[in-house]
Amino acid sequence: MTAPVPAPYTYAQQYTSPIPVQNTTLAHALKSEWTKIRTVRSTVWTLSVMLVVVIGIGMLVTMAMAQDDYVGLPLLSGGLFGLMLGQLAVITLGVLVVTSEYSTGMIRTTFTACPSRSRVLTAKAIVFFSLAFVTTTAACGITALINSAALSGQEVPDGASDDVVMQGSIEAGKVVASGGQWLGATVGAGLFVALLGLLSLAVGTLLRHSAGAITAMMGVVLLPLILALFMFAESMHSLRDFLIKYSPLNGLASMYRIPMDDGTSTGWPGLGLLAIITAVALGCAYAVLAKRDV
Repeated sequence: MTAPVPAPYTYAQQYTSPIPVQNTTLAHALKSEWTKIRTVRSTVWTLSVMLVVVIGIGMLVTMAMAQDDYVGLPLLSGGLFGLMLGQLAVITLGVLVVTSEYSTGMIRTTFTACPSRSRVLTAKAIVFFSLAFVTTTAACGITALINSAALSGQEVPDGASDDVVMQGSIEAGKVVASGGQWLGATVGAGLFVALLGLLSLAVGTLLRHSAGAITAMMGVVLLPLILALFMFAESMHSLRDFLIKYSPLNGLASMYRIPMDDGTSTGWPGLGLLAIITAVALGCAYAVLAKRDV
């Protein structure tokens, strides 16, 4: 008589993990991205360079402007010159937040741990934007305080520009900064640079290559103004004015009330336009990321 054959042993049916299993959420992805971005040395070095450049150049400009006679610029305008260079560090970090994982292959582990790619990109965008905004705003705030302390005693001559008077930069014959100027030179400038960094993150997601994405963003920031400077022909003046008006550097300068197109823009319309462009780029990044193998 043949002995009965026992049923095949199924390990998966018999084993129960002692580790509690729970569904992952956006909070888990945020915690993961925050751990990655704060423990990578490139983040510390990049943001440190940004702080040193913004505050250091801001102090040098303030020292050059610190004299009794009015130099013809708004009180907080000295912070612009350091931020024009410091923003390049934020743009570089925005690209590296994504492309560094592609270059090392870590992106496969990330997508294995969190199969929802849109959740991964959302977490990266939230963590990076928050860090970039807080850090940049802090640097701009320190520079603004230095400018205010060093330059607030400048006496404005009677023949001062009407534009300066209209912007609320003169009070009792001395240069001052209105509440709108303080907001633009700190929070507004921080938002502008953080949005540029977020746009860089989207471009990095689309290109998946550090050098290519950084080069593309440098072109977006610098090329319009450089091209405009070489448009001498009268037939190209309208195009030149358009490039200057909508260049990112002019948008940032407008936050400090010194627009490069000789207008009176406060910079907030340019910030809104940048937000729309960044949203479109992020939408494209979400769409492309969902269709790729990796």
